[in-house]
Order: sequence, then C-alpha cells, then structure tokens
Amino acid sequence: MDGPTFLGIPLEFFFFGLTLLGIAIFHHRSFEVAMGGLAVIVAYKLLVTDLILISHLAHEWRLLLNLLGLLLGFAILAKHFEDSRVPEWLPKWLPDNWTGGFILLVLVAVLSSFLDNIAAAMVGGVIARKVYKGHVSVGYLAAVVAASNAGGAGSVIGDTTTTMMWIAGVPALHVAEAFVGAAAVVVFSGIIAGRAQQKIQPIRKDPPKHLQIDYARLLIVGLIIVGTIAANVLLEFPAVGVWVAILLGNFIRPTPWGEMAKAVKGSLFLVSLVLSASLMPVKALPVPSWETAFGLGFISAIFDNIPLTALALYQGGYDWGLLAYAVGYGGSMIWFGSSAGVAICNIFPEAKDTVRWFKEGWHVTVAYVIGFFVMLALVGWHPDDLNSAGH
Repeated sequence: MDGPTFLGIPLEFFFFGLTLLGIAIFHHRSFEVAMGGLAVIVAYKLLVTDLILISHLAHEWRLLLNLLGLLLGFAILAKHFEDSRVPEWLPKWLPDNWTGGFILLVLVAVLSSFLDNIAAAMVGGVIARKVYKGHVSVGYLAAVVAASNAGGAGSVIGDTTTTMMWIAGVPALHVAEAFVGAAAVVVFSGIIAGRAQQKIQPIRKDPPKHLQIDYARLLIVGLIIVGTIAANVLLEFPAVGVWVAILLGNFIRPTPWGEMAKAVKGSLFLVSLVLSASLMPVKALPVPSWETAFGLGFISAIFDNIPLTALALYQGGYDWGLLAYAVGYGGSMIWFGSSAGVAICNIFPEAKDTVRWFKEGWHVTVAYVIGFFVMLALVGWHPDDLNSAGH
C-alpha cells in the first residue's frame, strides 16, 4: 500500500528532504539528524504503508554491511599508510608549487581506477595532511573526493555503482567511456584546487632527515588493496577481502583499532542515509535521455547513487558510460553525497560544513557540467537496453 502524497509527491520524500536540510544546517550534529530522520521515515513506513521491515533489511543487508565494512576498514588502511611514513617521503617527488597539489589529485584519480574510491580518497587525504602540514582547505578536500569519484567512474572495480553495471551485463569498455569526462573534471578542478591550496599552505618539499619507511605497513596496505579487488571480483563483497587482510596484517604490525572507533560514527551516518534512500518509493525514472542522466548527477549529490543506479539498470535505455560519470562524479558536489566524501570527513571533521563545501569547492560543480558536455560532444549518447549488453 502506498502512502499519501502532497502535490503528487509521496510524503517520504519530504521527510528525506528535511533530513538532508537538517544535515546541511546542523552539520555539527549530522549523525543525530540522520539517525532521527531514519527513525521518522521507518516509523512512517511501518504505520502508514505496507512496509515489512525485516523483508526490506533482508534485501538490503548485503549492501549496508559491505558499505560499513569498507568505511571502517579503509580507516585502518589510511592509518597504516600514514604510519608507514610514505606521506612524509612523497613530497620529495612532488613539485614544490601548485602543480604538486594538482599531481596529487591526478594520483588519487589513478588509484581510484583500480582501487575502491573510498580507499583512494582516504590515501589522498592522508598524503594531503602531511604535505600541507595539516592545513588543508575544504576546497582541496572536495577536489580529493571529486578526483577519487572521477577515477572510479570509468572502472568496473573502482566504484560500487560501476561494479553493479558490470554485474548487470554492461561491458567494461562501455563504462570506461566515463574516463573522458573524468579527465576533463580532474584537469579543471585539480588546477583550481591546487592553486588555491598552494596559497593557503605551500607543499613541504623535503622529507625529514633520516626518514625510515616502514615497509611492513606498506605490505599490509598492499594486502588490503589486493584483498579488496579479489573479494570484489570473486565474491562481489569487497569488505570481506578488506577485513581478512586486516586480520592477517595484525601478525605483521599491530592493527590501529582506535581508528575504527573514530570512524564508526561517520560510517553509520552514511549507512543511515543509504537505508533512508532505499525506503523511498522510487518506482520509475523519467524517460532515459542525456537530459535525464545529466539531472541524475545532481540528484546523486543528495540521493545515494547506489539505489539510483539500481533503478536505472532495471529501467534500461541509458548510455552507461555517461550515466556512470553522472552518478559517480555527481556525488562529489556535497560532502555526504558519496561514501568517499563521508570517509574524508572522518579524517577532516571541518569538511562537514556544507556551506564551506559549496563555497570553497565550487569548482567541483562547475567541473561536473564541463565534464558531462565534453563527454556528450566527444562520445555522444548511445543508449543500451542491456539486452544487447548481455543482461
């Protein structure tokens, strides 16, 4: 049974919208607002509609548990990487001007093409904190998230949404077309963010004297990366590979369990938003077109891109490369619009200020528009109903 509507819009959307508005205004209480909004939505669905919560959770648990496992596991990965002291050594190979910040963003995008975008963003954030002596602007953090989402958008192992497309039968080469738009946004956003960050805090060029790299911790980082990819390909559950690698790594170096405690609140925040989004009565999208795909990029900044992608796959008729770019990169426009953004905010809580994210990270939104139309001009709109894609 469907619930009542207002102006033709189901009431659940108003509850969800008020939750997102509350997060934007009360960013220091984002967790409490998100959990409160979830409680209201669940209570409404149980009392007014025919929702069977146990059945719904039985359908969603795999996605939710995987997301929680990745966020918590990559917090540990980031600490291992930081303690390896590679972030202190890396400036030796980065230019000591604004191009150093730009090259770091390109590195994040490249990492994300074969590593989950959450991990790539975490690694980029850790390096940025070291090379900029802790003075990292929210605008640059937005660029880190954008770079990680851009790199993952064209790879079927770089983002949950692209992996979903791959599993549904979309060829990897079709998804790879998103790299056209990704390249444009990384160049545009990266140059602006690199220049702005250099004015705030120049890169520290030389590493400390007698710096000793902890190669054992680097080995653990490598194990986690390999475990993520292997579990994603073999089990479609990358979090399993992350935690197997973490437990194995404990025999090499002590696991920094304290990092998981720091990240748990932010991780549960995103899980609550994804669960709230999954409860929305989204039965159909507009007729597939490049205009629809363009709009979905903006929607993915507030409405999790995973259920959006699932609905688009069910509907069919999209150009999957263009859609992968739109929903993959679009979430970068707001800090809670992607799991990579939430992961970064676990390290830099000041980035949870939505107004600052918009103000300092304006280049991310402009880059989205530029990248989309670059793709449309160079690649075009070639819809695929998935039947011909092998679905």
